[in-house]
Amino acid sequence: MSRQRQPEEFPFTAASRWMAGLATSLLARSLNVPEPLLHSTGSLVYARVQAFETRAARSLRPARLRRQLLAWFR
Repeated sequence: MSRQRQPEEFPFTAASRWMAGLATSLLARSLNVPEPLLHSTGSLVYARVQAFETRAARSLRPARLRRQLLAWFR
C-alpha cells in the first residue's frame, strides 16, 4: 500500500510559498513597512473590497433599482 504525499512534499508548493514570501518581503521593503503590518493591511483591504462588492451586488437587484429610481423622482 503506497502512502499519499502531503501537499508540503510537492516541490511546486514549496517553490510557490518561497516566491510568495520573497514577494512579500520585497514589497514590505519597498514600502518601508514591517511584514506583519503589510499582512494585516492586506487583510483589511481585502475585507473592505469584499464588503463593497457584496453591497454593490445587492444594490443591482432589479426590484431595488426600481425602488431607488422611484424614490429619486418623488
